[in-house]
Amino acid sequence: MLYIELLIGFALLLGGGEFLVRGAVAVARRLDISPLLIGILLVGFGTSLPELVASIKAALAGAPGIAVGNVVGSNICNILLILGVTALIYPVACARGALLRDGSMVMVATLLAIGLCYSGSVSRWEGAALVALVAAYALASYLIERRGADPAGKLHEAEAELVEPLSGPLWKGLGVAAAGIAAVILGADLLVEAAIVLAERFGVDDTIIGLTVVALGTSLPELATGVVAALKRHSDIALGNVLGSNVFNLLGILGATALVRPIPIPDAVLGFDLWVMLGATLLLFVTAASGWRINRREGGLYVALYLGYIAVLALPGLRSAVQF
Repeated sequence: MLYIELLIGFALLLGGGEFLVRGAVAVARRLDISPLLIGILLVGFGTSLPELVASIKAALAGAPGIAVGNVVGSNICNILLILGVTALIYPVACARGALLRDGSMVMVATLLAIGLCYSGSVSRWEGAALVALVAAYALASYLIERRGADPAGKLHEAEAELVEPLSGPLWKGLGVAAAGIAAVILGADLLVEAAIVLAERFGVDDTIIGLTVVALGTSLPELATGVVAALKRHSDIALGNVLGSNVFNLLGILGATALVRPIPIPDAVLGFDLWVMLGATLLLFVTAASGWRINRREGGLYVALYLGYIAVLALPGLRSAVQF
């Protein structure tokens, strides 16, 4: 029954994220909202909503390891697994401007999150500062892109165009979006509950469950977006989605979760996983800037590194040996 609950949670997160994005984009188009704003806020927020709900649910359930592990694990998964799989299907073009602007923000957010985590916890006022920073970033991105179509702006517009149009009146779009939100909340609830039971049943630290099962489950919308984009030979959209999602995870989700309940940081995350996240981010910069594309060979390397990371998490002795 536990595994059925887990699978239902995964399905609700994936389907709910899809419904939310399609419904929200349909509403935005009916109201004649800019494609830039749709791509930055609606598509980006819609694919990251599962991480937000799951982390808040975990924090309220007294499982900070799952809350933090979900954020860190999702960022590692986004880069190594999602971009890796996308590049294996079709090489990912990396626009210089998009990488320099949004990629630099990912690096700033990564370093900031690591610094806050090493204080031992993320307090409410630090959470408020993170949320304010991600709001300022979204607003600045929109204002910059309104003044001229830069590469990052084109990626965000393409994200909105990738969403299949939903026909019908305004109320239909609102209803679909509302159903998507309800499905995500229920799916996150089932996923977190199952994750806590799994950790207790197998005697595994809940942080490990957050870094693996929960992080992968909440990253399914980004994975679906990357695969669809690659099959349509617009895999550069996956890069924009991953960069935006990683910024939102570190600033918006970590910040919002700390606002709800201050988050103590597990020692295991400090000694290993934060550095894996930083290493994956640096690897993205290096490979993307070498020819301004992520080719299939590099995509294979990404996936191999992710599988290696999961293997380390699955072997407690090996994980202890590589702790910093």
